[in-house]
Amino acid sequence: MTGTTTGRRERKKAQTRQALTDAAVRLFTERGFDNVGVREVAEAADVSLSTLFKHFPGKEALVFDLDTDIESALVAAVRDRAPGQTVLHALRDHMVRTRTAVLTDDPTFVLVESTPALRDYARSMWLRHEKALAAALAEATGLAREDPAVAGLARFTLESPSVARASEDPARTMHDLFTLLEHGWAATPLAGREYHPGRDG
Repeated sequence: MTGTTTGRRERKKAQTRQALTDAAVRLFTERGFDNVGVREVAEAADVSLSTLFKHFPGKEALVFDLDTDIESALVAAVRDRAPGQTVLHALRDHMVRTRTAVLTDDPTFVLVESTPALRDYARSMWLRHEKALAAALAEATGLAREDPAVAGLARFTLESPSVARASEDPARTMHDLFTLLEHGWAATPLAGREYHPGRDG
């Protein structure tokens, strides 16, 4: 009975969060982020203002319902990787699987890209994810989270989607980016095409 009750409660919470996010994105898109208050979002989702703040810490967070899930999945990609799999390959596979979809016509993507406050929030959110990932990498490797290898891999992982999504084949590009990190510039086809001023005329 307890398990059934807990499951029902979690489903209700998820439904409430989704209703709030849907209402927020719709209202922000229709009227502009700065022209909508959190009370209006709560009313549109048919919940109280106190309920809204139980689920989201602020107005910007309403747009990023999956914030916690994204961070948890990044950390799990490292901690729960298959036996014998390197952290680099685990992160590569995770990013190819979850972060290469091109969402340029998605209402939330369009809203965030067109709203400075949301872009800033997304950036700060991504930095929090980076710190969490660095902590997981430090734990997995025995290095300090400030170690350049740990900090660099965490930053690379979080920035790679912006490069991959700009290409014609995001999944392939994401894979190639991690290959570049693993094997270095010398292993890429471009390495043999470098132009050297003075030497090459």
